[in-house]
Amino acid sequence: MADPKKTSDVESVEADEAFNAELGHVVGRPSRQAAAAAIEAHVASLKGKPMRGSISEALFSRPKLGGKERRFVAFAARELARHLRWLELSAKAHGWPSSKLQLPEDQAIMRYSLWRREITKATAARVMIEIALPGPVRPRSIPDAVVAAELSRTVEIELGITEVDRAANKHSFPTWMAQAIYDVAPKGEFDQVLLALNREPSLSFHVRPLGTRDELVKTLNAEGYALEAAEDLPNGLRHPHEGRAIFDSRWVKEGRLQVMDVGSQMLASMCRATPGMIVVDYCAGAGGKTLFLADAVGPEGRVYAWDLSAKRLSEAKSRAHALKMRHVSFPAEPRVDLAEVVLVDAPCSGVGTLAREPDQKWKLTPKKVEELNVVQAKILNDLAPRLKPGAVIVYGTCSLLRSENEAIVEAFLKTQPDFTLDGEMLRVWPHRIEGGGFFGARLKKNV
Repeated sequence: MADPKKTSDVESVEADEAFNAELGHVVGRPSRQAAAAAIEAHVASLKGKPMRGSISEALFSRPKLGGKERRFVAFAARELARHLRWLELSAKAHGWPSSKLQLPEDQAIMRYSLWRREITKATAARVMIEIALPGPVRPRSIPDAVVAAELSRTVEIELGITEVDRAANKHSFPTWMAQAIYDVAPKGEFDQVLLALNREPSLSFHVRPLGTRDELVKTLNAEGYALEAAEDLPNGLRHPHEGRAIFDSRWVKEGRLQVMDVGSQMLASMCRATPGMIVVDYCAGAGGKTLFLADAVGPEGRVYAWDLSAKRLSEAKSRAHALKMRHVSFPAEPRVDLAEVVLVDAPCSGVGTLAREPDQKWKLTPKKVEELNVVQAKILNDLAPRLKPGAVIVYGTCSLLRSENEAIVEAFLKTQPDFTLDGEMLRVWPHRIEGGGFFGARLKKNV
């Protein structure tokens, strides 16, 4: 009988047929230059650079790469971060742990090779074409013969005994994070949650003007754009297939389609904004929810957008200006005293959006989450006395962790007796609704 504590390197990923088809569609047959760019982006990310910047730099240095290969570079770099822990276990089982491969370039080449062979199911010969010397990745000390020999072997990987340890190793999550997700995941769905957080995210859009989605879908499909209506969102669209051509369409250029995650739209919908209402987007960032709220309140309403970061808010200002939204203001101090609803999309760990930012798995720590908890609680407690009676705070995060969600709300309600929970709290699970994981709660100030 097979040892239940072990699994083959292929079984440990447990990619279903749809996921394999998804990988094959995105990966294709990348050139050596594309492979090198992905490896270089991975190395830069490991050295502390943000992943988006690492990918941009790797692509900038190779301007001759075509569109499909550029998409591959970004995808592969994200994949190496997504599966980092499992790839480390696989390299160790092959006899090449990081301690033996001291150059980060050698570590990255081994991880890339194992990812291509064991996760994307490329042949060993195909992988060697992509990474073989004389390749553009330098410095490098691991010989081709070593990589080729390991790609021809099947090894067993020790995943651990407990459900959390096995899932953390299989899906490549820090154990502390896997445990925190396990503590709140729907019963029997823990594995599905982690798998969903490792999937390449699809595109979602908010349709403007409101109420024109169904007509627009017909037009888009007739023009060859494969978009579909998002459930439970009267103005939401999903773009389930790979491809960026939609961004060159007049619909995006004219502002009728605004990129916005399904979970973000559900959170903004919790504001229940109606024509004529005064709303404050307190942590407005790049302004996606600001525009959503501005459409909901209409020109007879008012949206005050504010963010601690002037740099992030500059994009929101540009977007509102381009759409001629004169009922959106960016005051130096948010007018929460006038608001009927204040949306607080709080600074958070982003655990629910790891599909887009997989490198954050390895940069987050329990201490960092605790620091965020202090910030989250402070924002709510600072706002509470400034709101007029009857006003509502919609508190939300793109995190799955209880400490950033229910725990913050429960502590706030204990210390602020003037507030009550208005309805049920929102939990958007990434394996149930395609997109990121989100949390939301309505906190109403008593009259």
